[in-house]
Amino acid sequence: MDYVNPSRENFERFKALPRSEPMHLLNMIRYREQALYPEGHPCAELGWSGERAFEEYFKRVVPFIERLGGGIVWQGGYQGVITGPSDFEWDMVFVMGFPAAAAFLALVTDLEYKAEVVDHRTAAVQDSRLVRYAPLPPQG
Repeated sequence: MDYVNPSRENFERFKALPRSEPMHLLNMIRYREQALYPEGHPCAELGWSGERAFEEYFKRVVPFIERLGGGIVWQGGYQGVITGPSDFEWDMVFVMGFPAAAAFLALVTDLEYKAEVVDHRTAAVQDSRLVRYAPLPPQG
C-alpha cells in the first residue's frame, strides 16, 4: 500500500498531540516515475518526472515553512544501505523543523499553500512517510 496523504485517523492522532511543543518531521519520499497532475493543471502537459515535480514542491514549500519559523533541519542524498535490506525504497529523505506543531497545522491549512504548492507534492509522490518526532538535545 502506498501513502501520499495522511489518513483521517492518523491526522486526528497528530492533532491530539501537544501543539505548542517544537517538533521535527521525518519525511521519506518515493517519487512517481512520471508526475501525475490533474487535468487542466498548468504543469500537466510539461512531462515532468516525479522527481522534477517534487523539486518544484520543495522550492515552493520551504518559504512557507520559514515564514512559520521553521526550516529544513537535515536532508541528504542517498548513497547506500549499511544495515537493512539492500533495496532502499526512498528517493528523498529530509527533516523539517517547526517551533511548534501549530506551525505545521498552519502550513497544511493555509489556502495559498493548498492552491499553489500541495498539487506538486501530490503529483510527484508515489509513496511517503511523514513521522513526528520531538527534538532532543545531542547526547554525549
